[in-house]
Amino acid sequence: MMDKYDFTALKLMLGYILIIVIMVILSSCRCYSQVIVTEFNACWNRENSTPWLDSLQNCYLTKVEMDRFGKQKLQKKHNVTIIPTLIIFKDGKEVKRFLADISFTLKTKREEVQLIIDELNK
Repeated sequence: MMDKYDFTALKLMLGYILIIVIMVILSSCRCYSQVIVTEFNACWNRENSTPWLDSLQNCYLTKVEMDRFGKQKLQKKHNVTIIPTLIIFKDGKEVKRFLADISFTLKTKREEVQLIIDELNK
């Protein structure tokens, strides 16, 4: 019979395994050398999520909910201090970052982000 501490440790271990699997997949697939757009947000702030994110073209999209189990390492790694934060990566390196305002709303327009993606894909 597992007590709550064993279950927490198991969840933590599974979270780390998932992160490792994702890193291996990203490092071995073509999307690693493409443009990647990542939205960092939280479950409690979903209403302020970027509504047009799924309509971006010629990029790989990821969404990270910071208040989900095991995501704090990604928050620290990418120095995310406000949500939502939108980061554009090219060849695994950060190219551009868009931050929300004090109301936890991202004012960036889809066209602005798409223009950067198109420039990076040239």
